[in-house]
Amino acid sequence: MAVLLGSYSAPVLGVSIFIAALTYITYKLLNNYLQTWFQMKPIPGLKGTYPFIGNALMFKTNAGDFFRQIMDFTVEFKDAPLFKLWVGPVPFVILYHAETVEKILSNPIHLEKAFAYKFLHPWLGTGLLTSTGRKWRQRRKILTPTFHFSILADFLEVMNEQAEILVENLEKHAGKGSFNCFTHVTLCALDIICETAMGKKIYAQSNSDSEYVQSVYRMSDIVSRRQRTPWFWPDFMYYHFGEGKEHDKTLKILHSFTNRVIRERSENLSYIEAESDSDQIVKKRHAFLDMLLKTTDEDGNNLTHEDIQEEVDTFMFEGHDTTAAAMNWALHLMGSHPEVQRKVHQELQEVFGTSDRPINTEDLKKLKYLECVIKEALRLFPSVPFFARRLCVDCHINGFHVPKDATAMIITYTLHRDERYFPEPEAFRPERFLPENSAGRPPYAYVPFSAGLRNCIGQRFALMEEKVVLASVLRNFSVEACQEREDLRPVGELILRPEKGIKIKLEKRTSQISN
Repeated sequence: MAVLLGSYSAPVLGVSIFIAALTYITYKLLNNYLQTWFQMKPIPGLKGTYPFIGNALMFKTNAGDFFRQIMDFTVEFKDAPLFKLWVGPVPFVILYHAETVEKILSNPIHLEKAFAYKFLHPWLGTGLLTSTGRKWRQRRKILTPTFHFSILADFLEVMNEQAEILVENLEKHAGKGSFNCFTHVTLCALDIICETAMGKKIYAQSNSDSEYVQSVYRMSDIVSRRQRTPWFWPDFMYYHFGEGKEHDKTLKILHSFTNRVIRERSENLSYIEAESDSDQIVKKRHAFLDMLLKTTDEDGNNLTHEDIQEEVDTFMFEGHDTTAAAMNWALHLMGSHPEVQRKVHQELQEVFGTSDRPINTEDLKKLKYLECVIKEALRLFPSVPFFARRLCVDCHINGFHVPKDATAMIITYTLHRDERYFPEPEAFRPERFLPENSAGRPPYAYVPFSAGLRNCIGQRFALMEEKVVLASVLRNFSVEACQEREDLRPVGELILRPEKGIKIKLEKRTSQISN
């Protein structure tokens, strides 16, 4: 009987311990949640906030509608320094004023990306965009030299070559009525980042049906939807009732492509270096991938294949979608404002005359007004309309206590429309960014590339590419927009895009005569 009792009590004891542990964990989580709930109660918030699910039920499912909904919230709380949202059990404080944004971005403590970025981990790993702590600091230190201006200048040839192909494709539409230029510009940006990041030509501009091209867009949509639907955050729910299988199918295509390129480039690197060292052979063009393959960490070890793949995947995602969107918005705005376009044409005429020669680094320095156009386009339509950080310590923002582990979301789109620093904020005025007009403007009032220690490492690359491509288009064509601003309906997923593309008309510039 004693033996039977002993054998019976063991599983009972195990179950009892499990229940006790589960009860304790539930109690702790519930206690932390309620504590945060009451700590944040004084912060202005939306009606219809429910325990545990927060405001998630009121969010629009369509990406465009969701973006406009968030913008409407910032208008509703325009006079408040911040307001709160609950996405499931996760609290967000929404920031859209320079002084509150600076409080977060200038503080080296708040370097950790928000919880929602974890849904990018299967695709991008924990590379520069998503990593934190020691790993992020180490990667930033390793990668910063690869974006030195002298190295970026080597990529100018690629940008000129791909911009020339874009111009050839656009010529087919010149004088033939309106068309959607969004895909043309995006494929050009994708060709540029593939060749500069991986040293691989994918001929996206010639093959718009590329499986890799389509998978990049598909994955962006999938991740964005999961981020705003907390009931799909648990993997079990996502893979049984959500888009988990589609996610993994798309992920396999993306990783297979970059994995193959890395392997091929690694095998050929010694051959490339041998050719580069030869006096009889022209210097080979190197890609970011080549630099990564030769890079060592602080301990003197080479980066692993996994390390390299997550950085290459990050370059591919961040390096084409953002610049493509920025160039498309700029084309629409110039096409809507003939007086601005005339000034750009005049500047191009002064720099290039009637020559059709490629653009060099000295030309880029002289295109000051075009740079103002790009910056003003990024003010009105920032490529990343909002981004988020996890608060690593309790902090006070404009008198409100915000507890540790809350998420601070910076709404770039609204921040850039602050009338204190941008009078008549909806007006397109590139002159705002002339040096004399920028003096005295708070640095955190305009953050298209984020700001502080985690600012975008590739912003010089992006501005260079945008100048080259836009200058190439405007040297050859006059642009006329075929949509009103209100017809564009921006969609704020991971990147800010127009819902139905950018429709323009092109006319060949008769004054553009080649030598």
